[in-house]
Amino acid sequence: MMTTNSFSQSLSLSQFSLQHKRLILPITLLALVGAETTRDLTVTTLSDAFWAVSTYVAFTLVIYHYLSNIMGKTNRITALYNKSRTNQVVFSSLLGALPGCGGAIVVTTQYISGKVGFGSVVAVLTATMGDAAFLLIAAQPKVGFGVMALGVVVGIVSGMVVNAIHKDDFLRPESPQIKEPTKQDIPCLQVKAINLQGTFWKLVLIPATIVAVLGSFQVDINQLFHLPEHSIEWVGAILAIGSMMLWALTKEISDYQSTVSEDNKCVSSHPIQKAAQDTNFVSAWVIVAFLIFELTTYFSGINLHTVFLGYGMWMPLIGLAIGLLPGCGPQILVTSLYLSGAMPMSAQLSNAISNDGDALFPAIALAPKAAMVATFYSAVPAFVVGYGYYFLFEM
Repeated sequence: MMTTNSFSQSLSLSQFSLQHKRLILPITLLALVGAETTRDLTVTTLSDAFWAVSTYVAFTLVIYHYLSNIMGKTNRITALYNKSRTNQVVFSSLLGALPGCGGAIVVTTQYISGKVGFGSVVAVLTATMGDAAFLLIAAQPKVGFGVMALGVVVGIVSGMVVNAIHKDDFLRPESPQIKEPTKQDIPCLQVKAINLQGTFWKLVLIPATIVAVLGSFQVDINQLFHLPEHSIEWVGAILAIGSMMLWALTKEISDYQSTVSEDNKCVSSHPIQKAAQDTNFVSAWVIVAFLIFELTTYFSGINLHTVFLGYGMWMPLIGLAIGLLPGCGPQILVTSLYLSGAMPMSAQLSNAISNDGDALFPAIALAPKAAMVATFYSAVPAFVVGYGYYFLFEM
């Protein structure tokens, strides 16, 4: 006979087990669109997020993943990269400055496998801004590329200093076997959703990019194509919710890493497929950030810009502290707050430099001591740059 305790456990494991917790986001979006009070605000926010951010992110990521395929092969550039410690630091900083976490993850795993030195790890973690770079470039290209250039310079200097202090094998563990995910490792439903993500962006990328570019030049799309008022906003909102629905089915949330990091991608996947997965991850955090900001302002009347101004000189330290959190999700929130005017540039800079993105996860798993020390080293220039900017331009 089944006891009360075993019966309750059976229910908790079957009937009441919440699967695909990411579905909370698209379901919430549908509820906000369905409610008359929040409909207009939500549709406008989702439209802005899709046309002004997601589309540009997808376009940039497609280029990036095509280039990654070329860089992954043996050629003169990779030969030059492996030639000396100095070259490794310079190239690691350049890889780290690339939008996304791919370059930083490559350098981090190469350090663990013994191909590059510890100085290169510090250089790449200092230079990287993770997926938040896509958001910044899409919204403010001049600022985005400026922050990337600053990251390269600070990364090179930091890597050179660390090379002068430590040997290449500093804190390196015995080389473990790093297993790349394959489609056989992923549940069937998730594989279907992943494939649909690639199909989705393959179909909409070109027309969406055209609409996004026209919107950037302040062209009224509805008027241009003789559409009813707010048509393009509704199309953007529907596409945003659709992409979030596909994103929600591609991975189950089980811990902190699965919440804030990019989805694993199969090595053999097409560049557009990889771009689609990364794009939807960035879009999810951007949508959350945008809605939090807009709904907070709408319902409470509180101006977050004014609230954060009250923290004054603490803002660079807040940006730095959030940057120490592994994963790209929290960093996308910081950049979103900066773009909305709630956070100053000093906080954005300290966050961008201290932010290690998803590259910290393999380091924590396989070389935890090296990860902790490298994170501390990247926090030092973040503190200097953040407060340097604050005292020079914001006081």
